[in-house]
Amino acid sequence: MKFLKEQMNLIRKKDPAIKSKWEVLLYPSLKVQIYYKIAHFFYNHKWYFLARYFSEKGKRKTGIEIHPGAIIGKNLFIDHGAGVVIGETTIIGDNVEIYHGVTLGGVSSNQGKRHPTIKDNVLIGAHAQVLGNIVIGKNAKIGAGAVVLKDVLEGETVVGMPAKEINKH
Repeated sequence: MKFLKEQMNLIRKKDPAIKSKWEVLLYPSLKVQIYYKIAHFFYNHKWYFLARYFSEKGKRKTGIEIHPGAIIGKNLFIDHGAGVVIGETTIIGDNVEIYHGVTLGGVSSNQGKRHPTIKDNVLIGAHAQVLGNIVIGKNAKIGAGAVVLKDVLEGETVVGMPAKEINKH
């Protein structure tokens, strides 16, 4: 129940288009994270079929795909959300903001860690692709449409294909 209240408050704070507290209940980010919580529970208990069932149900309802094995911190905000994909070994810290069309994906089919680690307070712009076992540092920003294949340092802003830093510390 605490999670639900926190997510509802977060969505109202982040999205100025929401005019009432009831609209939040229609928000895809809220729905998919409820499905993810259920799927993640089953995944952690090695009930993989049920984990996938709830994960797939969330994807069909929202257009957002979160693998039940992903690890997600507090206050994840997925704005709009259509086409977002979060892979199995992805780790997402606290207060991360993701826009539509983002992929946090792998670049191989090997076992083990193959998806990105996103640290706290990161913003990932629409249609960005963050691929492989890389680390996106705290407070980093990834521009819309960027293709990130290498680590991004804390506080950096990267844009382009392939992504390059545009601000110096």
